[in-house]
Order: sequence, then C-alpha cells, then structure tokens
Amino acid sequence: MKILVINAGSSSLKYQFMESEGGEVFAKGLCERIGIDGRLTHKVPGREDVKLDIPMPTHNEAIQAVLDIMVDPEKGVIQSTDEIAAVGHRVLHGGAAFTESCIIDDACIEAIEKCIPLGPLHNPANLMGIRACQKIMPGTPQVAVFDTAFHMTMPPKAYIYAIPYEYYEKDDVRRYGFHGTSHRYVSARAIDMLGNPAHSRVISCHLGNGSSLAAIVDGKVMDTSMGLGPLAGFPMGTRSGDVDATILEYLMGRYNYDIKEMLNILNKKSGVLGISGVSSDFRDLDEAAAQGNERAKLALDKFVYEVKKFIGAYTTVMGGVDAIVFTAGIGENSIDLRRQICEGLEYMGIHMDAEKNNVRGKECDVSAADSKVKIFVIPTNEELMIAMDTASLCGK
Repeated sequence: MKILVINAGSSSLKYQFMESEGGEVFAKGLCERIGIDGRLTHKVPGREDVKLDIPMPTHNEAIQAVLDIMVDPEKGVIQSTDEIAAVGHRVLHGGAAFTESCIIDDACIEAIEKCIPLGPLHNPANLMGIRACQKIMPGTPQVAVFDTAFHMTMPPKAYIYAIPYEYYEKDDVRRYGFHGTSHRYVSARAIDMLGNPAHSRVISCHLGNGSSLAAIVDGKVMDTSMGLGPLAGFPMGTRSGDVDATILEYLMGRYNYDIKEMLNILNKKSGVLGISGVSSDFRDLDEAAAQGNERAKLALDKFVYEVKKFIGAYTTVMGGVDAIVFTAGIGENSIDLRRQICEGLEYMGIHMDAEKNNVRGKECDVSAADSKVKIFVIPTNEELMIAMDTASLCGK
C-alpha cells in the first residue's frame, strides 16, 4: 500500500511517500519556513534534488505544495493523488488515552487536543498537519501514530512519580516516554536478529540530538528514560536530562528567572551544549576535544557516563540483557561513542569487536565472538513503522 507519511512541526513539515510493505521510498522532502515565506526540498531516488521557494502562509499551502510536486509530470512520482492510499501522521503525545495507533476521526482529534498541555510544542503542530490533510485530501483515510504509545506497557512502579498520587489521578502526571516508534522498530529488528527467542531482554539506545533509552522485555517496554516530557533522562544536545529540582529554585531565586525562562535554559541551553559551551553537535565536540578543549571532552564523558548508568540500571531491573541496540544519528554513526559506552561493561558479558564496530549507518552485529550480549547497530526507520501501522489499520 502506498502511504504518505507526515511529520508536521510548527513551521516545518517532513514527508515520505513510501510502500508500506518492504519500505521502498518513492519520494521524500521537507517544507520549511511555513508562515514566513516557504521553501520546499523534494528528493526522489536517482534524481537531482528539487528546491523551490513557494509561499506557505499555513500548513494547507505546504500540503498542497507536496501534492503538487508529487504529481508534477517532470518532478513527481505519481499521476494522481488517488494513488495515495492513506496518510500516516506522527503525533508526539497521546497521553494515557492511546496505547496504539488509530484511525483519525473526531474523537481521535479531540483526544489529541486534550493532550496539548502534555505536548504544548508538538501536538498543536501535529494537529495542523492533520487538519491540512483533511482539508486538501478529504477522501483519503488518515492514521495517527503516537511517540508515546509503545511505552504504555510500562508497569505502574516504572511510570509513577513519587509525588502526591492525586496529581496522577487528576492531572495525568506520570512517565510517558518518547521515541516510541523508533524503539519499537529497532527492538523488533533486534529480536529478529536474536532468532526470535521465546524470552528476550533488549536495551534500545536512541542516541541523537534528543536521546532516550528503553528497557524492553519480550517486545514490551518495562521502563524508559524520558518522562512526562522529553526533557528527562540523560544529557542530550541542548536538554539537561534529569536534574535536582532544587537547582530550579536556587537559580530562579538568584537570577530572578520565571519558570518559562528556567525551562528554556533546561531545554535549549543545557545538555552537552551547556557543559561544553561549544556546540550541541557531537561531531563538533569530537573535533574540539581532539584539539584539547577540556569542556568539550567533559561533555562527551558526561554523556557516556550517564548512558552507561541507564544500561546498568535497565539490565538490573530486567534480570539481565540479551542485546543492546544503538540507533539514531549518534548511535548509528559515532564509532567512538559506541565503543566508549561499551567499555567497562565486560563484567556484564558485553564485549565489542573493534573491527566490526567500524561502521556507520548500516545494520550490523558489532559484538565480539565471545560476547554473551549481542551489540547491534540498527538504523531506525520510524517512517516505515508509521506506514506499516497506517496500512494495517486502513486495510482493516
């Protein structure tokens, strides 16, 4: 089934047009500067990229621009939009209401709207993409695929916070977790690569500008590092990860910050950028550290240290581990960080093969022959998961 996958941001919109069975990508691209002036980058395998400046005052014009270029006689890949069987939308936050993907109808939209306080930056943008497609493609079925859904198998002891219980009951305050579509895809591939055993324990390491780990037992999430929002866990590109809440009180009092400014600091000025003062890009940090920048080295050391802590904790709560998976921009491409994360874990039966680990962006088993735990590099494919869910629901 040919599926159009949409990931809408507040001023951008990513898309892929693909086959749900097998994952062939016919076209993909990005609409940028929506609401400003508008720019479209369209990519078709085997052809030159197309870049166009197109007025995009709203997401409606962005979706229309995507459909127009898809059917363009020279630049397109289909003759008619009727060839788009369905549209799959990435939606950040489904709250506790969604444990799996769903066909988009009025009830689904209302539930996504109710989750806006939990995902104030992303959910409104996701809704813009949905409503634009409804307007431009009224007869095409649409599906919402939630970042949080895969994590809804967590037991209460993992998702509950040790604050007054009424905040969970009345206000839905709990651990939700994110990157669920990525964790779902790579953990399923890891289980396949293990030979589909009856019992499996996988630690999925989604390491990028935003990062999270998940402990997955028999294909179901037992715990994950992000929380109510995507700020929790370990240091990321610009996010702090877990911090002592006393820090907020102390800095807000000392510098007269309000909560909005404090959260802006934790979300956009912290993480490895905050420690290093150099960059949120790990490639820049590698270069700076190699040139003797001690703070860049400290930022990298802190990142590795915290990831190791989560691996140790998750191995403990799962009663062992059968596979560790590295995915996303850093996990797939940083040979050195993968090595550093696995160093010192030999006592757990984790042994990496340095030669096998010399790989970027390719699915590979990088564990040594004597390793009791498999170490996999698996490029994530969230778009394929969205397309597969969309095809499955629409097929029904």
